[in-house]
Amino acid sequence: MSNYDALHRQCRTLENIFDTKLNSYSSLVSALSSGSSDVEASGSSARWKDLELELDELMEKLEDINNQMSALSTTQPDTLSPSMLRTIQRHREVYMDHTRDLKRTKANVQNALDRATLLTGVRNDIEAYKSSAADSLLAERGRIDSSHRMMDDTLEQAYETRAEFGRQRSALSGINSRMVGVINTMPGINNIIGMIKSRRRRDSIIMGLVVGICLILLMSYLWN
Repeated sequence: MSNYDALHRQCRTLENIFDTKLNSYSSLVSALSSGSSDVEASGSSARWKDLELELDELMEKLEDINNQMSALSTTQPDTLSPSMLRTIQRHREVYMDHTRDLKRTKANVQNALDRATLLTGVRNDIEAYKSSAADSLLAERGRIDSSHRMMDDTLEQAYETRAEFGRQRSALSGINSRMVGVINTMPGINNIIGMIKSRRRRDSIIMGLVVGICLILLMSYLWN
C-alpha cells in the first residue's frame, strides 16, 4: 500500500509539473509565430530547447512510474482496491494524453520556428535589397554630380578662353590704333613711303622697256 501511495504522489506531482511546462512550451508557439523579432536574438530558440529537454525527461519519469504502478496491478492485484486500480488506469490514460499533447506541441513549435526563421530570412533579404538599392542610387547620384562638375569646368574654361580672346583683340586694336596715330603724327613718313612706291613703279617701267627693246633687237636679228 505504501508503495502505491508513494508512486501515486510522485505521478501526481510529475503530472502537475508537466502541465505547467507544457503550457509554457505551448506559449512559445505564439511568441515565435508573431515574428516580431529574430528567433535567436530573442532567446526563444534556446528556451524552446530547454523546455523540450525538461518535458522529455518528465515523460521518461512518468513512463517509469506508470510502468511500476501497472506492475503492482499485475503482480499484487489483491492488495489494491478497485478505486486504486481505476486510479492506476487513469494515470496511464493521462500519460498517453500527455504523450500525444507533447508530440503535437513539438510539431507546432517546430512549424512556428520554421516560419519565424523564414520571415527573418525574408526581412533580411528585403533589408539587403533596400541597402543595395540605396547604394546604387547614391552611386548614380555621385556619377551625375561628377558629370555636372565636369560640365561646369568645361564651361568655365570656355568662358575664360572667350575672355582671353577678347583681351587679345582689345590689345591688337590698341596697337593698331597707336600705329595709326604715330603715322598720322609724322607726315614725312607718308611722303617717304609714297616716294618709295613711285621709285618702284619707275624702276619697273624702265626694266620693262629695257626687256622690250632687247626682245625687239633679238627678233630683228633672228629674222635677218
